[in-house]
This record gives sequence, C-alpha cells and structure tokens, in this order.
Amino acid sequence: MSKNIIAVLLLLIGINQVKSQDVGEIIIGTKHSLRSDILNEDREYWISLPDSYNVQESSHKSYPLLIVLDGNVHFKALSGMVNYMSSDLYRNWKIPEMIVVGIQNVDRRRDYTPDKIVTVRENNSGGGERFLSFLADELIPELDQKYRTEQYRILFGHSLGGLLATHAYMKEKTLFNSFIAVDPSFGTWDSETMDKKLDSLTKQSFERFIYIATANWGKRNIRNRDRHVRLYESLNSKCKGELPAKLEYFENEDHSSVPIIAFHNGISTIFEGYGISYRDVEDKEQLTQHFNALSERLSWDFRPPEYLANQLGYRMLQSGNDKDKSNALEFFILNVENYPKSSNSYDSLGEAYETLGDTQKAIENYKKSLELNPGNEHARMKIKELSKSE
Repeated sequence: MSKNIIAVLLLLIGINQVKSQDVGEIIIGTKHSLRSDILNEDREYWISLPDSYNVQESSHKSYPLLIVLDGNVHFKALSGMVNYMSSDLYRNWKIPEMIVVGIQNVDRRRDYTPDKIVTVRENNSGGGERFLSFLADELIPELDQKYRTEQYRILFGHSLGGLLATHAYMKEKTLFNSFIAVDPSFGTWDSETMDKKLDSLTKQSFERFIYIATANWGKRNIRNRDRHVRLYESLNSKCKGELPAKLEYFENEDHSSVPIIAFHNGISTIFEGYGISYRDVEDKEQLTQHFNALSERLSWDFRPPEYLANQLGYRMLQSGNDKDKSNALEFFILNVENYPKSSNSYDSLGEAYETLGDTQKAIENYKKSLELNPGNEHARMKIKELSKSE
C-alpha cells in the first residue's frame, strides 16, 4: 500500500479518535434516515459534503454523487480519501469534489445479491433488484432534492457490494455513470449465469465506466481471478470500440485489505486526466480539447475546473509578454461561459480587463460579480475606484 494512502488512513484514524473537548469536535459527516416503501423499512445513510459546499463563493456549484455500499465499514475512509484528493485545502485536485453517501447495512445478503442463491436451508437472497430500485426511486431523488447534486453518479461496492455494482453496470438502464467493483463475489455466477448476463448486454453499458479490483485469495486465487478476468475479457470482446474499463490485480492485498487502495486507484482511473497541471497547458484550445476527451470517455460533460482556468489566466496575466496578457483573457472568458453563476469568474475577468486597461469592461464585470455575490467587497471597492478614474 502506498505511503500517501497510509498517511491518509492515519489521518482518518486520528479524526475518528477525536472526542468532544474544549476545542470542539471534528465532523466528517451527518446521519440521515429515509423510510423506504420499496424495502418496507427505515434506511440510514451518512453524508459527507465537500469543503466548498457551504462557502458563499461556491454556492453556484453542483457535485457528483458517490454512493458507497457497506457505508458503516467504508464511509469514513472513502469520504476522507475523496476530500484529500479533491479539496482546495490540499491542492491535490486529482478528482472533482463530490458528495459522499454511505448506506448502512440491514441485510447485505438480501440486498446485494441480484439472483436467488439456492441453498439447502431457506434464505432471503436475491433482493438486489429491489435494493437498486430503492436507490433509483427513493434515495437518489431525495438527495437530488436536498442537495446541489450533479447528475453524474458513481457506485462503489466491495465483495457482495461489488457483485451488485457489476450487476448494475450490466443493466440496460441505471442512474449510475461509473462503477467501482472491489473484489466482487462472483461465486454465485457460474459460467451459464455469467454467459446469460453477458448475452443480455446492450450498448448502454459500454457508455459507462467500470473499474474492477481483484485481491489475492491465496490457494483459492486462481478461481477468483479467473471469474473477474473472464468477465472483463468478455466485456472487451463485446465492446465495439475501446472498452471504458480497467481490471487491476493486487497481489499483496487480500479481500479485507484491498478496498481502500482499490478505491484510490479506481477513482483515479475514472478521472484520469482531470487533475492536469496548469504547467502542462499552453493555450485555451489545448485545455478544452483535453476536457472534451475526458468527457467523451466518461460520456458526461466535464468542463475545465474553474480554479484551473483561473490559474492559467493569472499566470499569463502576470507575464511580461504582451501576447500572454492578451491570451489570458481567453481563460477568464472561458470561466464566465462555463460558470455563469460564479461571482469569482466575473471578478477575475474584471481584474483581467483592468490590467489590460479596459476600464469600462472591468467595471461591467465587477458589477456582475457583485450582483451574484453582494458580499464581494473586492468588487465593490474596484467599482468605486475605477469609476472615479473615468
């Protein structure tokens, strides 16, 4: 396991051990409950919001959803990982900020098995479809109503949860766009069952991304790996173009230790290229082409992050080269086009025009920034200052 991931785990362990003292509490999420008519029971879920969620300057933002199965086990670690990889605080920016939702277990054998398992004793397996209906028809609509969610959704599952995630990926219709299936338990999918599922695949599955992680099961390893490889190779053969998927084997991780490192690798694979450095971008065309390629791979419109275009704009604006200063405008204008409800995008464009000597356009953009955020004292001061100089 990499040193960076171990460091994050130690941080999370430390957070988990903090108790209320004179200095207060460290809170990583909140608990909620939903009455499910589909499952005929109350279901608890935990929410972790991005650092920027309640910041005034970010009130225009909406966020992808990460749904975590076995939330009671994985929520704290994965929400910490997402925060570390996306927050402005760490300036890591490898993935977008997300709303992380951990669903607490009631009966995982019932909920995470899509097919009835025939055993000597009676069992309640095979409720996977009902559970997916609960997610699609009850939980996600509630989340969309209560929070500023983006319609891009990722489903994470480990073991039986990985089985359900894989099943959801193979369905013709699903609300999820990407899947992370960690060491999925394919023990109930014999060759006949898997072939039947593969034969029913439609082109919709290949518009989604799936990451599959395989752990080392020791003496039982060949059987476990074979099932995963067989599925992956079958998907690859059925996909007409390049398969938006990855299968990764972790020789040094077992079934229990693999989830965290697999999540890190999986979410990094899904958003590969999202965290491009401003140092590697030469002009607006390269930036837009880069994110167009990412959007095409993920079948979703991922625009250049606001902070990245701002970095590029200010770098050129502060250059001694007049051509760079002129080109800087393109990045600030791009932000206004992509994020028209962002006060900061207009404030930055106002600064660019001010630097280039266009006072009138500078004032116009500072005013627009102030309309979107009446608390923007920088824009208010600039409007007053520049108005006197006209």
